[in-house]
Amino acid sequence: MFQSFEDVANPSTGAPRLARLRERLAVAGLDGFIVPRADEQQNEYVPPAAERLAWLTGFTGSAGIAVVLTDQAAVFVDGRYTVQAAAQIDPAAFSVCSLTDLPPSRWLGERLKPGLRIGYDAALHTIASVRRFRAACEAKGAAFVPVAANPLDEAWEDRPALPLGTVMLQPIELAGEDVAAKLSRLDALIGDAGADATVLTQPDSIAWTFNIRGTDVAHNPVPLAFAVLHRGKRPSLFVDGRKLSNAVRDALEAVADVAEPGAFGPALEALGARGTTVLLDPEWVSDLVARRIADAGGKIVEGRDPVILPKAVKNAVEIAGTRTAHLRDAAAMARFLAWLDIEAPKGGLDEITVAERLEAIRAETGALKDISFDTISAAGPNAALPHYRVTRSSNRPVARDEILLVDSGAQYQDGTTDITRTIIVGEPTDEMRDRFTRVLLGHIAISTARFPEGTSGAQLDPLARIALWRAGLDFDHGTGHGVGSYLSVHEGPQRISKLGTTPLEPGMILSNEPGFYKPGDYGIRIENLILVTAPAIPDGGDRPMLGFEVLTFAPIDKRLVDVDLLGRDGRDWLDAYHAEVFAKVAPLVDQETRTWLAEATAPIVR
Repeated sequence: MFQSFEDVANPSTGAPRLARLRERLAVAGLDGFIVPRADEQQNEYVPPAAERLAWLTGFTGSAGIAVVLTDQAAVFVDGRYTVQAAAQIDPAAFSVCSLTDLPPSRWLGERLKPGLRIGYDAALHTIASVRRFRAACEAKGAAFVPVAANPLDEAWEDRPALPLGTVMLQPIELAGEDVAAKLSRLDALIGDAGADATVLTQPDSIAWTFNIRGTDVAHNPVPLAFAVLHRGKRPSLFVDGRKLSNAVRDALEAVADVAEPGAFGPALEALGARGTTVLLDPEWVSDLVARRIADAGGKIVEGRDPVILPKAVKNAVEIAGTRTAHLRDAAAMARFLAWLDIEAPKGGLDEITVAERLEAIRAETGALKDISFDTISAAGPNAALPHYRVTRSSNRPVARDEILLVDSGAQYQDGTTDITRTIIVGEPTDEMRDRFTRVLLGHIAISTARFPEGTSGAQLDPLARIALWRAGLDFDHGTGHGVGSYLSVHEGPQRISKLGTTPLEPGMILSNEPGFYKPGDYGIRIENLILVTAPAIPDGGDRPMLGFEVLTFAPIDKRLVDVDLLGRDGRDWLDAYHAEVFAKVAPLVDQETRTWLAEATAPIVR
């Protein structure tokens, strides 16, 4: 299994570990310390050695930050994790606060006094994050100071070692563009920014640039490494040599100077000593990188990581690969949903058995490299937690007349998938049908949207919510995130959300996943992946419009649909989508699954 169901959170460890950290702070002459959920690469997903926030607080979500003072401590999470944080964190040791309603820099500023010294590990904080905290401290006459050694690491006695996952080449047949061509494109972007070099710390940016993949981070096929791209010169790649086979080393040394990670810091200082102008992304590059360059005499130009946008816009080969991956995954999903429809009404299933069965079916494709994230298998009230992760202690039976929400994905070498289906076991209530249909209407609105060039995800996001808004309802997460090509299942800068300001471009892949959550009762989410298509003039129109191609093909549970509320246009879309699902998937599955699929995709009763 790629997924573990062990319950690693233990609220009882929070208080003693907090006390140990405070002892270290006292020795270092610090009055506080900031603990982000981050590693030196600023990953969303981090290796065990970087799970500092989880070790200290017990909170295991993918986003959060703790602020520790001598007499107070708080953990800040977003709306996805409010319930989870409350369950995992000892309230006697830490307050749980909202990242959006009360940003940590503001919480800290309200508690500071002149002369206090707040410490931070410069390798774990972005340039932008440090800027916010420093401003809050200086406004109150306090100091925000980088530490020579992380006091939490000193207190963490059994901290795991850094990973040494094997690095592999992503062949040109799947990458679609060789390293030299990518470096040439990036060279021009560095020049456009007025810089002589740029530093890459994001593992997926490095993986894309050098056509490599890795196994250092669970569910994300990336290696932990650093890189410096020099304008007009060979790039430098800093990666532990123990991760490289002779063949991979030879391929990398043909396009880059390869060195050990220990040489990265001195290389930054050498850039500074030569007076180099270096492009750094303040939202992704650590403060330590900027300090080492600037302190040595270099000039920093702030701008977006030049890899981010080229990586997001998939080439024709990557698009063909993701279509193939999604058809393979569609056949696995059809087998899984058919099995679930037969077995769930009998009783005896629980959330873990559901997740295990789905992973096993995907593994039987022979192409599964990993799952793309821990499967969210959530029954009944657990489905109301958008980022629920089932453990041995939380595992719930799949009961009749309850909703089961399964959000899952796969990593295949030709593409990354992410799909959510909401299934009723037994009979839904009228309210469930109403909410499900409103979510489906939002999903259809995004799928069928046509929009001019320059349109951002923030402009499209309301389309997913209007049917819910009409009933006084909403959901507290974005409608869609970007997805990589055998890379991270969460990829920027493209997204469909209130904060999605990047214009959508042809070749970008996003999720389309509106939802509704009734705490303590049930949750609903319908998710497909979609591809931004090239502009074309709609029939009868006079301006070219972009649109979306649906990549995901799996039945949507018709038993949860309110036919009248869905309306004729909605019914036509659902019938057409289901007809396409059957046409594409039926030839790929066995006869028993095909029989089930025919019923699951039959036209809706009108």
